[in-house]
Amino acid sequence: MYKEIYVPVDNSDYSNQACVIGVDVARQFGGRVAGCHAYAAKMHDVRFRQMESGLPEEFRDEDEMKRQRKIHDQLITKGLEIITDSYIDVLEPLCEKYDVELVRRSLEGKNFKVIVEDVNENDFDLVVIGAMGMAAVKDTVLGTVTERVVRRLEKADTLIVKDLDRSPFEHIVVAVDGSAKSLGGLKRAIELAREFGGTVEAISVFDPYFHYAMFHSIAGVLSSKAQKVFRFKEQEKLHEEIIDSGLAKIYTAHLEIARKIAEDEGVDLKTTLLAGKPFEQTLKYVGEVNPTMVVMGRIGYHSDDEMDIGGNTENMMRFLPTNVLITNYEYQAPDLYTAEEHMTWTKEALERLDRIPGFVVGMATGAIIRYAIEKGYTVITTGVIDEVIKSILPPGAMESMRAIGDQMREAEAMGEDKPIDSLFKDFDERTADKANGNGTNGHKNGANGSDAA
Repeated sequence: MYKEIYVPVDNSDYSNQACVIGVDVARQFGGRVAGCHAYAAKMHDVRFRQMESGLPEEFRDEDEMKRQRKIHDQLITKGLEIITDSYIDVLEPLCEKYDVELVRRSLEGKNFKVIVEDVNENDFDLVVIGAMGMAAVKDTVLGTVTERVVRRLEKADTLIVKDLDRSPFEHIVVAVDGSAKSLGGLKRAIELAREFGGTVEAISVFDPYFHYAMFHSIAGVLSSKAQKVFRFKEQEKLHEEIIDSGLAKIYTAHLEIARKIAEDEGVDLKTTLLAGKPFEQTLKYVGEVNPTMVVMGRIGYHSDDEMDIGGNTENMMRFLPTNVLITNYEYQAPDLYTAEEHMTWTKEALERLDRIPGFVVGMATGAIIRYAIEKGYTVITTGVIDEVIKSILPPGAMESMRAIGDQMREAEAMGEDKPIDSLFKDFDERTADKANGNGTNGHKNGANGSDAA
């Protein structure tokens, strides 16, 4: 699973623990470790020049200043290189002990920027990074370098080390919201727990109180006339009776899909549904069960491609008191699992499905389910089936098929059989007409006009 592990080092306690974890993961999965330290020599050059005005008078002679600048540049550049090598040396005995290959990466530049560029441009699977570095103070919850790196990684997962005493893989809690990244996190957690002999469970949190707060807020600003137009009372009742209970059903389904995915991996997954603000309830649950790591996707179900990190993930990576694995890896649940837990069919849609020939019913059902998943439908109606047909058949195909069906029924009623070749020819002609934006009459008129010309 994780073959290329990247560990930024700075000799802090959290960094040293990250080294231990990174080597352990590489050993377990037969991978290698890249030890990295970034130093900003140019920044020190600029700062030194800014401080030159405070030098004693005897050092302000131009020749002396040139000499001092040269000495400083040499000392800083060489000194930072030596420090970088020394930081990476911490990994060497660990790698030698467990026969893990060590790759040294000394980077010059703005720390978070060069780390992100290095990881994104290469095939690293996992970044193991301390929650905070040497500059941390008592009230620090997450270092700025760590946070900036997590936001910008495109492919690699990130394990943020917060616990200095326990292995992250003893008791793993996965936050599931139905998104591909959260299910990817579940798959990662299952594999890690299996390899390290740990346990894994899944939680899902829905917020049934948000709509009550919103309606209470809206009630204070809408006039009586506006409430009638908005149909405020009906809307409030709709949310109470349908939407809130529907949310519980959706998130219960997320957990059931997670359970089935785990079952396929031979894991009996414990699942827990929580109600309330996701960040708040997750933090509370973690405080109760005291896991060694929490896993979540970098972005969630309601995100988009331009978002760097989800709001709940952002809060949790800062304030959770345990190790956090933030995943970019994605896994799509099998369509059948999603359909079983999320979808229902209307009576009319099922009757329509029954009329599909047996040899293609499986393919047709799969196409309908995939389309419904993509568009977010949970109830499949005849309208949804029509949308699917329009999306996969060429323009005019539906009309052509209906026309051919009418011809076949007419021929059957008259005791005649129209040749199959003729039917397909009619289908091709009708479909071509629709694709070109012409009806049958338009095609004939065009042909006559061409002859006249």
